[in-house]
Amino acid sequence: MASTFSFDIVSEFDRQELVNAVDQTKRDVGSRYDLKDTKTEIDLNEDAIVINTDSEFTLDAVHNLLQLKSSKRNLSLKIFDYGKVESASGSRVRQEIKLKKGISQEIAKQITKIIRDEFKKAQGSIQGDAVRVSAKSKDDLQAVMQRMKQEDFPVALQFTNYR
Repeated sequence: MASTFSFDIVSEFDRQELVNAVDQTKRDVGSRYDLKDTKTEIDLNEDAIVINTDSEFTLDAVHNLLQLKSSKRNLSLKIFDYGKVESASGSRVRQEIKLKKGISQEIAKQITKIIRDEFKKAQGSIQGDAVRVSAKSKDDLQAVMQRMKQEDFPVALQFTNYR
């Protein structure tokens, strides 16, 4: 039996689920009566989604569709970092939505501070863009997980490598 148990706190998303959500959004935009003739383009890049459409009204409708399809596929809406709306050619609007992945150093420091202050038997260490939490008891790790779920961080947190 292992002397210590651990898990990692990460911020990731399932890329294939995001591809499916974007594809469903494209199909819905093409079939919805109010969006059909807007010539809306939704491009999924490696680290961003670019939406090009004819007005801010249709841009909001596309946002709602994208959020709905993403949440149905168990993707957190915190992965989307909406950029500013820019004017494109021909009185169209364009927006880039960056995809957030990984935990920043500031958030990782907040997480380790909470663990250090509230859980005396657990240790948190920053491992690149993840935080490893270790303790001698699985119960302590479960308590840390519950506490992290209560906190509202600006990124989506997942718990992996539980051993």
